[in-house]
Amino acid sequence: MKKKLIRITTVPISLEKLLEGQLSFMNSFYEVTAISAEKDRLIEFGKQNDVNVFPIEMTREITPFKDLRALLKLYKYLKKEQPFIVHTHTPKAGTIGMLASKLAKIPNRIHTVAGLPLLEVTGFKRKVLNFVEKLTYTCATKVFPNSNGLKEIIINNRFTTSAKLKVLANGSSNGIDTEYFNPQLFSNTERETLKKQLGIKKDDFVYVFVGRLVGDKGINELVASFKNLRSRSQHARSHTELVEVLEEGKPSNIKLLLVGSFETALDPLNPATLIEIQENPNIISVGWQEDVRPYLAISNMLVFPSYREGFPNVVMQAGAMGLPSIVTNINGCNEIIIEGKNGWIVPVKNTIALEKAMENCLTDSFQFNKAKENARQLILDRFEQKIVWQAILEEYKNLKEQEK
Repeated sequence: MKKKLIRITTVPISLEKLLEGQLSFMNSFYEVTAISAEKDRLIEFGKQNDVNVFPIEMTREITPFKDLRALLKLYKYLKKEQPFIVHTHTPKAGTIGMLASKLAKIPNRIHTVAGLPLLEVTGFKRKVLNFVEKLTYTCATKVFPNSNGLKEIIINNRFTTSAKLKVLANGSSNGIDTEYFNPQLFSNTERETLKKQLGIKKDDFVYVFVGRLVGDKGINELVASFKNLRSRSQHARSHTELVEVLEEGKPSNIKLLLVGSFETALDPLNPATLIEIQENPNIISVGWQEDVRPYLAISNMLVFPSYREGFPNVVMQAGAMGLPSIVTNINGCNEIIIEGKNGWIVPVKNTIALEKAMENCLTDSFQFNKAKENARQLILDRFEQKIVWQAILEEYKNLKEQEK
């Protein structure tokens, strides 16, 4: 008889995107149940992945009364089911899941940390979030940061001791399916058709961003950098006429492709940024896309100037699609990208450095092509999905029955 494994996220999209395929894989070894909010979407996820589900309404914000109801409901469910492992992801699910599991005396309580939103918070709210984070880790028997940088941040903030912490494989919560994210799946005809639909010319150099279009992702800096670079490439009055207007055979025009949705309620962009996105004909915003691969396939490089991450899937996805990346010097990003080898690393919130890196990719074709050649192989070698899944499975197999 299989032991019971329960995986919990705050909302189902985390199960669908951040853990895609993993629960189905684990279902071969354990009786898996997925717990999350949004009942209908969760039920559909269960059908598609052949796993059990149990809906519990949770919110991403601080909502004490709703959180208490979720905690009580989860406690009763765990007390009844008595799973061998409860494994949580995302902040709210982590706190509620680990606390309920501790109260229900579940022997193995694991929390994966894929980012710390509290790092951008100050004042009293930061103190509250620090307390909640420590509570989550105190209730857990093991904590898996999904990057080495995140592990160091947890230790430096004294959220828990290093004894509870472990980074699996080379990092990441789920790895990357390199058979799915493969540039060879897209023909030249398919690429040119999509380019034509978006108004991208054959020789345009396309910078792409994939993710939520919010301040914390560095969109304000990205749009400002692109605007400045675009202006200089057109007028060519600096950097030796921008290397003679990017030299013969190099792109005569640049585009910025934004793939993702705006979140005006949680983290709105600056008004000037929104106006520039709307009015600049060289900035193409296509909204949220179920499949981002076609957009990566028609791009030249990823620009991902985020303020904070756990272990960003999009940087791995872009690399698997053969794209070098410009990223900020934050945990996760600086573990996927090796400076000058498969991309470049710039300081956080630094528009000037970001613009310079974007410019160098245009003017130094040798370095750019070198990074492009390395991009996919470095992902294959370090972050193939099955490697990450196997590392998690091995951790499960080593767990004991008694409560720690």
